[in-house]
Amino acid sequence: MRKPPIHKSFLNAFNGFFKMLTTERNFQIEFVAFLINLILIFYFNLNATETALILTVCFLVLVAEIFNTVIEKICDFIQPEFDLRIGFIKDISAAAVTLLAVLAMIAGFLVYWKYIF
Repeated sequence: MRKPPIHKSFLNAFNGFFKMLTTERNFQIEFVAFLINLILIFYFNLNATETALILTVCFLVLVAEIFNTVIEKICDFIQPEFDLRIGFIKDISAAAVTLLAVLAMIAGFLVYWKYIF
């Protein structure tokens, strides 16, 4: 099978991003949090290290949410009916996103603390 041209690959990737943004509520919430952090980065004029930390944890949460959605969609495709094993897989996948979200909140608290108080 021939690989598509590079511009087509990027177009497919952006299409996937916009599908996530338009169909997945949790991704929308996390993306809004990312946008708020972008505003805060410029408002507080964070240094390069703080900016890198905030952007890294934000992107990790977004990427984890994408993988969580992929796992859920594959599970639903494989087993459309209720199955405890599938529920277990989905719960573990959601737990990964939750742990990263907690890490992002801790990082945000540590970085923004000195600027707010």
